[in-house]
Order: sequence, then structure tokens, then C-alpha cells
Amino acid sequence: MRIASLVPSVTELLVELGLLERLVARTGFCVHPAAMLRDVPKVGGTKEVNLAKLRRLAPTHVLVNIDENRLETVQAIHAWPNPPQVIVTHPLRPEDNLALVEQMVEHFGADGAVRERAKALTHALQHELDLICPDARSPQRVLYLIWRDPWMTVASDTYIAAMLARIGWRTLPDAPGGAAGAARYPVVRSDAPWLADVQQVLLSSEPYSFTERHLAEARALCPNAQARLVDGELLSWYGARAVSGLRYLREIAAAPPG
Repeated sequence: MRIASLVPSVTELLVELGLLERLVARTGFCVHPAAMLRDVPKVGGTKEVNLAKLRRLAPTHVLVNIDENRLETVQAIHAWPNPPQVIVTHPLRPEDNLALVEQMVEHFGADGAVRERAKALTHALQHELDLICPDARSPQRVLYLIWRDPWMTVASDTYIAAMLARIGWRTLPDAPGGAAGAARYPVVRSDAPWLADVQQVLLSSEPYSFTERHLAEARALCPNAQARLVDGELLSWYGARAVSGLRYLREIAAAPPG
């Protein structure tokens, strides 16, 4: 097998499952674990894939994600002569990490110790899921910011929103974004009346790199809210990182806003 991963968190998951030697391509955003991925060729970004280079690397399997990769990329790969198998991932809730691991076992479980590693990871994920009790948390109305100029947030049916819901935090605006497309990450109008209902503004470390200097802007956007910086990788990456991500959820729920 020659595996190409166009999804950063899936790339990390494949390494965790012992499939590093099978990886022949990754994106420039596939940065974890950095030392182990150094020699795996890059084929552009998640949205702008260098399809010519990817094809030259002759993968037998290409892993994609509905949110992170473009449909046109998948269609172009399918159009190649003797195309590779395209494996589509789309976790929407923290619980979906269990199915994601099983999906990897289904395709790659015959390789080495993949099944054994997957079993250990599944146990760790289930353990962290069991430790979170949403009913015991104080509910919060939250604006999760992923971009600035314009402000952008997450729809209520995204993985990030579902992660926060595990601790009783409800993302605003309370509207789904649909199965795919820009509506899943809507622009926030500064005059939107629901901004007055926000209790906490969370400024993610990715894809926009928010810092302390943006906290005052966030408080001005939501005059009745407190603001804090959060680790976007831990709240949005699924797969292996979801273990530490779920642990991080408990930590931010317990910590007072900055």
C-alpha cells in the first residue's frame, strides 16, 4: 500500500497506527508528528493540492475529508487512469473518532500492528469520552472565532461545535451549516443582535493565529462576554489528537476565562 493523506489529523492518526512507512504523500499542513513526517513528500495544501505531483507518487489510497478538501480535488483523482482508492472521512462528533479508527482498521488492518494500536487508541478515546458529563457543566453560550477581518465562526453541526457541546457549551449562531460548503463556517456580522447573548468568546489558535492583542477586539464584538484564547488543534483535530482534545475540554470548562 502507498497511502497519501490530504488531511492533517488523519495523517497524524495513520502514524499513530504504525503506518508511517506506507505514507508517500501529505499536505504542507500535515505537521504532526513533525520529526517523523520530515521525509514524507508534500503535495501542496488541503485546498490547493498539487495533483500532478500526487499522481507521480502513485498512491494506492488517498485519504480526504469533506470539510478540509475540495470536491473538485476528489473528482480529479477519480478521473485518473487506474485511480487510487479514495477514502472519505467526515467526523462530526467526538464519538465519531471511534468509527474513524475502525474505518482505518477496515482499510489498513492487515498491515503490521495496526489492529493492536487501534485497540489501544479506541480504549483511550472511550475513556476520555466517559469522563465528560455534559449535564454536570454550567451551560454557556459561546462564539468560537476561527478568522478575523472578516470575523468567522463555526456552524452548530460542525465537529468543533459538537466538541464544545460535550461540556454544555452551545455555539452561536444556533444554526446548522449543512453537509458541506462555506455555510459551515459563516461570517459574523458585527451588528448581529445575537452577539449580545454570547457569554464567552473563544479565539482559536488556528486557522487564524489569534493572540492576546485580539482579546479586546473580541470583547468589543460581544459586549457581555468574556474572552479567552484556546488551542484550535486540540478542539478541531480528530483521530489520535482527540484523546488530548477531550482532556483539554475538561480543563477549559474548569478554568475561569482570562
